[in-house]
Amino acid sequence: MSFGASIPTIEVAELAPDAFLLDVREDDEWEAGHAEGALHLPMSEFIARFGELTEAAPEGPIHVICRSGGRSAQVTNYLVQQGLDAVNVAGGMQVWEAAGRPVVRAGGAPGSVI
Repeated sequence: MSFGASIPTIEVAELAPDAFLLDVREDDEWEAGHAEGALHLPMSEFIARFGELTEAAPEGPIHVICRSGGRSAQVTNYLVQQGLDAVNVAGGMQVWEAAGRPVVRAGGAPGSVI
């Protein structure tokens, strides 16, 4: 799936451990497992909850992640259009988990990507 060269993308392996992550997966996906410290704003609620992102976002890039990279590419495109420094995480949480990055549930228990 291609979204054009205009969407900035980063590989999971290139992400710094303290990179700011915005997880746009739905609630059931988030509850099954997510990256610790990520901000969760489901794509289906994104526009209505956009203010939560602008309050939480750091000065640096917003790394947008979903299950496989499709939804996060759409949100990244939107954020870039709004003038924000946003980058799509290639392959999403599936690649994150496959790369051995931690996936947790609420309370820090081990999670999984669904």
